[in-house]
Amino acid sequence: MTPAARAAAAMEVLDACLDGIPAEKALLNWSRGSRFAGSGDRAAVRDLVFSGLRRRRSAAAIGGAETGRGLVLGLLRQDGVDPDDIFTGERHAPPVLTHEERGAPPEGLPEPIRHDLPDWLWARFGSSLGDRAAEAAQALRDRAPVMLRVNRRRASLAEAISALADEGIAAEPHGQVATALRVVSGERRLTRSRAYLDGLVELQDAASQAAVARLPLRDGQSVLDYCAGGGGKALAMADRAALRIDAHDADDRRMRDIPARAARAGVKINMPDRLVRGRYDLVLVDAPCSGSGTWRRSPDAKWGLTPERLDELCALQAGILGEAARMVRPGGLLAYATCSVLEEENGGTVSRFLASHPGWSRRDEMRLLPGPDWDGFYLALLGGE
Repeated sequence: MTPAARAAAAMEVLDACLDGIPAEKALLNWSRGSRFAGSGDRAAVRDLVFSGLRRRRSAAAIGGAETGRGLVLGLLRQDGVDPDDIFTGERHAPPVLTHEERGAPPEGLPEPIRHDLPDWLWARFGSSLGDRAAEAAQALRDRAPVMLRVNRRRASLAEAISALADEGIAAEPHGQVATALRVVSGERRLTRSRAYLDGLVELQDAASQAAVARLPLRDGQSVLDYCAGGGGKALAMADRAALRIDAHDADDRRMRDIPARAARAGVKINMPDRLVRGRYDLVLVDAPCSGSGTWRRSPDAKWGLTPERLDELCALQAGILGEAARMVRPGGLLAYATCSVLEEENGGTVSRFLASHPGWSRRDEMRLLPGPDWDGFYLALLGGE
């Protein structure tokens, strides 16, 4: 496919997304109907679609319309590409620009549009992050880095880097997180590589790794990953110390990959049918949240969040945190984490918990903003009497 044909395909997928179809499903529908598209074409169309969704407001403003065509036109202008090279009307290229589309794009966009957030969310970013709100919002407009966690039971960082290089995947040490590698090139080969299949590395953002590194883990502890999902943090904890780790999730189906992932990593993760209150030295709650620290990976979520849904999430987080606290043994620790940058989901949820649970106190706290080194993340460590 030519660059122009790829742009036309991205417009088609973006129109489907704007009609409410999730990006992954819209891309899958397009690829199934476009058997002629090679892997490079599919990757290029995907990149355009995700860029259009990340920059939906600014691209629409600069492109003149909140349509697939308008978003792609806006992206081209943002990236300094001459639209006439793409909008040629030849073969599979988009039709030539209209007189209206050739008009000068607006200047001095309002802050919420310039930072690609709904108006109400830009206000929440400001109240949560102060003078760092723009920095975080701008980071969410760009593609996220690909990060790996090295399983130290299987390999050292140097051995993992060498094994990846043998298969054309270039990676380098993260520098701030001891277990993390940043993938420089070849990321599309990762899940088929021997380094991945043999458990030397796992896909995991450096922020999650930094959070696990912050936990005071010691051999022999009993640990519960209360909202385990796919088990990424449980696996990272198992790599740090000889622990008894139980995994739990409200939806068992989310944990279906844990046994295979644990076997690949050479660790044991238990998934008990029933949890015992007061049993655990440490309970980790990686709570359901807006995901605002990871929206560059799932930009659909940025535009789907509403104030009402955010309130529901905060109430859900409070309920889960209260339930998880009952699982902690006397003198044990409760770790609360989200991949959000919004204060009402982070420090706000913790403060409300402490106000309603006498005897608990905040022992440690970590806030990371999305950027070149990691996604946005929050961690609070709470101790009971």
